[in-house]
Formats: sequence, C-alpha cells, structure tokens
Amino acid sequence: MSLYLVSCVSKKRAVPAPAQDLYISPLFLKTRAYVEGLGQPWYILSAKYGLVRPEQLIDPYDLTLKQMPVAERRRWAERVMSQLQPHLDGVAEVVFLAGQPYQEFLNPQIGKRGVTVRDPLHGLKIGERLRWLGQQINV
Repeated sequence: MSLYLVSCVSKKRAVPAPAQDLYISPLFLKTRAYVEGLGQPWYILSAKYGLVRPEQLIDPYDLTLKQMPVAERRRWAERVMSQLQPHLDGVAEVVFLAGQPYQEFLNPQIGKRGVTVRDPLHGLKIGERLRWLGQQINV
C-alpha cells in the first residue's frame, strides 16, 4: 500500500473548514483530485498543524515552512513523524506531493523505517506540476 503526503498551500478559505476544502489553490485542487482518484490513503502536511487528515476541521492560518529557520523545520518534521508513525503499518511507500521544505527532514526518518520514499514531482516547477497532475487525472 502507498500513502500520499500532500503539502498545504498559502491560498485558503477565510473560515474554518475540513482541511481538504480549506486549501483552494489550483495546485492543491489538482493534487487532491489526483490522490482521491488513486483510492490510497492521503494526508496533508500543514506548516501549522503538522499531519492533518483530509476531513479534519482546521482554522485558516498564515505560516509556511519556507519562513521557518532550519531548527524549527527539524522540530516540525519530528512532530509530523510522531503523528505519521501509527499510519505506517502495512505501508510499502510514502509518496510526497510536496516541495523540498516538507521533505528535507522527513524523508530520512521515513526511510529508516524501511519504507520507500518517492517524489514524482521532484524538480518540477509549479506549471510543470500542474501539467503533470492534469495528465494523470485525465488518463
């Protein structure tokens, strides 16, 4: 089984909502459509809340990992790893649909648990990510 991790985005609704509905950028909407079409479990990586279930009700916020100093990103990754650990049973691979700041300290920790880490969007710019996701959705 694969588990998908999707990054949060800055464009959000102004009111509390389930996480899957809070984020409203074109990139998030295409990523959501892609992972939901796969029928595999997925979670959102939130700069504020850590690991978030798609249906989890959360408040809007203005925080990004890019703004955080390295030490704070390390603490964030440790927090996310502790939240993620119970969901790794039976998972063969974790697929990141998230930028490097979300992966930098999580990848090694996931790999140490014998789980393969994959990033199909690695090195792609936003427009290229949108195109790739669109192609996957329309297959």
